[in-house]
Amino acid sequence: MQEKYLFEYAVIRVVPRVEREEFINVGVILYCAKRKFLQALYQLDANKMHCLSPGSDIDELHQHLCMFENICIGSPQGGPIAQLDAASRFRWLTATRSTVVQCSKVHPGLSADPLETLHRLHAQLVL
Repeated sequence: MQEKYLFEYAVIRVVPRVEREEFINVGVILYCAKRKFLQALYQLDANKMHCLSPGSDIDELHQHLCMFENICIGSPQGGPIAQLDAASRFRWLTATRSTVVQCSKVHPGLSADPLETLHRLHAQLVL
């Protein structure tokens, strides 16, 4: 039997009008300390966004979501936060905030393959 590792994940949401608290799930971020895994996977559906918020700037939202990826991988384009250790980057990305791009609460689980789990959660919660 394959060993399972503790992981944590959060759903990435776009909240076009924070005061209305309406959102669209656009991605998932998953962190597994034992496997040294931190990755985000997202897909922004422009049609859904325009139904919820006709004035949304899709290009700007893509830039914000791209920053999640840059910070996850520790890319210099992610700025100073991307230079922190993986646990700190995950905590920073999933911290509670009232912005247009935000995360759900963090949820735990067990997985033998964090990448497969990330894709499964993305399919279940976003697509």
